[in-house]
Amino acid sequence: MFSPNRGFAEMHCMSGHSNFVSCVCIIPPSDLYPRGLIATGGNDHNICIFTADNPAPLYILKGHKNTVCSLSSGKFGTLLSGSWDTAAKVWLNDRCMMTLQGHTAAIWAVKILPEQGLMLTGSADKTIKLWKAGRCERTFTGHEDCVRGLAILSEMEFLSCANDASVRRWQISGECLQVYYGHTNYIYSISVFPQSKDFVTTGEDRSLRIWKHGECAQTIRLPAQSVWCCCVLDNGDIVVGASDGIIRVFTQSLERTASAEEIQAFENELSQASIDPKTGDLGDINADDLPGREHLKDPGTRDGQTRLIKDNGKVEAYQWSVSEGRWIKIGDVVGSSGATQQTSGKVLFEGKEYDYVFTIDVNENGPSYKLPYNITDDPWLTAYNFLQKNDLNPMFLDQVAKFIMDNTKGQTLLSTSAQFSDPFTGAGRYVPGSSSGSSTIPATDPFTGAGRYVPGSASNAVAPVGGVDPYTGMGAYQSAAAKVENIYFPKKDAVTFDQANPTQILGKLKELNGSATEEHKLTEDDLINLEKLLSATCNTSAETPTAQQLQTLRRAVNWPEDIVFPALDILRLSVRHPTANENFFSEKDHVQFIVLLLKFLNPKGKQANQLLALRTFCNCFVSQAGQKLMMEQRDEIMTQAIEMKSANNKNIHIALATLTLNYAVCLHKVNNIEGKAQCLSVIGTVMEVVQDLEAVFRLLVALGTLISDDTNAVQLAKSLGVDSQIKKYASVSEPAKVKECCRFVLNLL
Repeated sequence: MFSPNRGFAEMHCMSGHSNFVSCVCIIPPSDLYPRGLIATGGNDHNICIFTADNPAPLYILKGHKNTVCSLSSGKFGTLLSGSWDTAAKVWLNDRCMMTLQGHTAAIWAVKILPEQGLMLTGSADKTIKLWKAGRCERTFTGHEDCVRGLAILSEMEFLSCANDASVRRWQISGECLQVYYGHTNYIYSISVFPQSKDFVTTGEDRSLRIWKHGECAQTIRLPAQSVWCCCVLDNGDIVVGASDGIIRVFTQSLERTASAEEIQAFENELSQASIDPKTGDLGDINADDLPGREHLKDPGTRDGQTRLIKDNGKVEAYQWSVSEGRWIKIGDVVGSSGATQQTSGKVLFEGKEYDYVFTIDVNENGPSYKLPYNITDDPWLTAYNFLQKNDLNPMFLDQVAKFIMDNTKGQTLLSTSAQFSDPFTGAGRYVPGSSSGSSTIPATDPFTGAGRYVPGSASNAVAPVGGVDPYTGMGAYQSAAAKVENIYFPKKDAVTFDQANPTQILGKLKELNGSATEEHKLTEDDLINLEKLLSATCNTSAETPTAQQLQTLRRAVNWPEDIVFPALDILRLSVRHPTANENFFSEKDHVQFIVLLLKFLNPKGKQANQLLALRTFCNCFVSQAGQKLMMEQRDEIMTQAIEMKSANNKNIHIALATLTLNYAVCLHKVNNIEGKAQCLSVIGTVMEVVQDLEAVFRLLVALGTLISDDTNAVQLAKSLGVDSQIKKYASVSEPAKVKECCRFVLNLL
């Protein structure tokens, strides 16, 4: 054990939370803060950020909706937080960059992996999730109860511990390599030794356990039931915090070992502890069958071995110490035969402990609902919150409140030392007996025959008019000998898909109309309307689209999936016209317009429809009304659009990259870091799968536009590992614009 007088002294007491603090994390030193920062998460839903020399917070991060119970720091000042609200959040300085959603219960453990952009979350829903650039890449299943801790072994491996009393070693690829058993109750915390695969764990069985080469090499008992947390220091010393409110440090170093008096005081404290066999690893005990003190004359067979004896009517527990070659008393056993102390259980629900979890049937044929309740709660408020959460009729308020009161009559608070509560569940220590325990589509042309209309076949890129670069408005690229200037970003205007062959589009529309069912068949007048609309929106006539023409188009784009693509192509062209976009983007109809297009972004749908839906979204950015609508619906559009990355079709990838670029153009004009974070996440995800260099180029322009003149966005891009993803494009020979744009982006990063 470490001496308290050798190296540790309280500098100051930091305060800033309005309720208990549940987790602490160090943010590494930076140019701005050379001593680093300290982050704390609390029951008040907040994260406080402190400097090392000031007891008051530097700033407070707000955004979680419940207790913040886990924190992890990464490169460039990135902070990852987990909460009872089932969400994890990525923070950079004083801003929330993105929210990771997917777990169904409290997130008790988070870790940022060494490889940039990879993050882990462990949850009370028994799963672990791997996130890359803000998106869930993989879910690890295997634990049989709530995941409580995570520890990183390398870029490819990590450890997890859980309430199922097991530790698991995982590969990032998803494979569980090993399961370690030793603890006999919840495992709360896990920490790895520096430059080693050995680790330590702490749990609800009063123990700190040291694991070497996959085996439990040493067990250290503490005079406290719950050993909440552990941390291995750089020098190999182990720090543990327990439910008795004391932090203890254990060391192998003779220079730092506590004095004989201090060690004896610790052993005396340990020997006077009371052990409830129900919460430990002592099993069923019959005091009458236990041997006497003479049983301690025989040496133990392994470190940490437990032996029970009966002495003067009391049951005592001893643990064998290999290093000292003796039995050390670890406490008096209570609750065995003849004991008077009793414990009563709590029930775990969604990661928190409750006195009761009722099953409520609101009506005979409806579903059942779980209602958690603590006897300190107000039954009326609990009933009200229950009805609100489950969207149930408020008329049941009296009925539910009466049910709670009728089923908790006569119950009083447990007389336990509740002042030391579980920072993860908000309850007292664990009481035993309470826990329950795309397939890709070939990039083939969906249409055949010479001279046939193929949507988007005219060009895979935005065709320059008269040799003008569509991104810069300037002439063609000059010789490599000339000085290269950044003409690529920040991009100021949206990129649209304008090329079309009206004759072919109309011809295909008429052909498919001939084979359409009576329900969908267009009249001759309808076809004339669409022909005039196409002419007006392609600028081949001076006419303005009429309401009747646009109404006909609305009917046509609701054709069956197999034949709708020519109508979608007309829609793609029409939304560029001021009259048409005013019609489609009006407050009355804009939601239906978005819903219509989103249905075509089904990964299992027709690629022609996917392509044209993406291009239509891109063309919406041509007007202010369209930009406003696209920004309002950004989250839903980008979430579904990103699924198109799995399509093995370069035209779809180019359209997806262009959509991302257009969002970047809009976001560059506003201070919306969450929008930029989402866009950066999409860029990182799509960059991994695209091979077409035109799509890559547009993603690079989008990236450059997002991070131009924004240090927060630069840091976030680096923390997500985007810089390492794009380095390979800095050496691309052709087209030269890819290499040049990439180098300009890397200069910013």
